[in-house]
Amino acid sequence: MNVILLGPPGAGKGTQAAHICEKFNIPQISTGDMLRAAVNAGNSIGLEAKKTIDAGNLVPDKIIIALVKERVQSKDCSNGYLLDGFPRTINQADALKLQGIKIDYVVEVKVPDDDIVVRMSGRRVHLPSGRTYHIAFNPPTLEGRDNLTGEDLIQRVDDDETIVRGRLKIYHKQTEPLVKYYRDDAKIAASGSKFIAISGVGSLDEVKDRITSALIS
Repeated sequence: MNVILLGPPGAGKGTQAAHICEKFNIPQISTGDMLRAAVNAGNSIGLEAKKTIDAGNLVPDKIIIALVKERVQSKDCSNGYLLDGFPRTINQADALKLQGIKIDYVVEVKVPDDDIVVRMSGRRVHLPSGRTYHIAFNPPTLEGRDNLTGEDLIQRVDDDETIVRGRLKIYHKQTEPLVKYYRDDAKIAASGSKFIAISGVGSLDEVKDRITSALIS
């Protein structure tokens, strides 16, 4: 089972990705992790990537695709894999196809923008421990204070409402076109891929059950 998981920031993709990988015994493949491993290994791809990164440039698609193609041939991918954070653009999706990297399921986790803003802007964090609260869904016993230490909770910069809405705007412009791309691709019988749209509204377990049911149906 080869899976791509799509959805806006704050939709809970990280949690759902971990669930899918555990449920179906497949690895989660992160392009960031692969880049770091290649750089540390000092192989030809890693050296080329390091040169690009050191110059302050984005790593080109050809390097990422080469890493993905190499990674999915590993033994632990024999049952399949879940691509984490890739592809992000239609060009990258086309490159996957050209390289013969097969995708069985594309799962879109759908959450309305306003719900995302409420989820993310309401988060509060105790930095020393990483404990996370939410002012509406999981408030601390004392407002603004960690339950165990009584120390201050903070709102991370990335969780500010203005920042969140900006990230959503970028998602809709740059990444959301992939939804249409894969939805249309799934209509072509020869593609062999299925597109599944799942509501990400509700409890984590409810969303997990929706995804699991869709993948085993």
